[in-house]
Amino acid sequence: MRIVAVCGAGIGTSAILQVNAERALERLGIRADVSASDLASVAQAAADAQVVLTSSELAAAVREALGRSFAEIVEVHNYFDVDEIAGLLERSLG
Repeated sequence: MRIVAVCGAGIGTSAILQVNAERALERLGIRADVSASDLASVAQAAADAQVVLTSSELAAAVREALGRSFAEIVEVHNYFDVDEIAGLLERSLG
């Protein structure tokens, strides 16, 4: 399973989201490859991903960039809230 964390530049915010998504997955007992990407590279980075994690502000741009991808776009409100991320992933992957 592949999950991609996306922010505008693909450096700081997506890296924080990646680490906290890995923590959330560990709590849930789910194995997945989590990577970080910038918005410009998301189509390539998420080509085989099942889930894309991003902010509400970037969700529409991510949808547009992905086109007909089968990845579910999950909007995270607080990148630092591992409980929120775990709940969102549990619903998405449930």
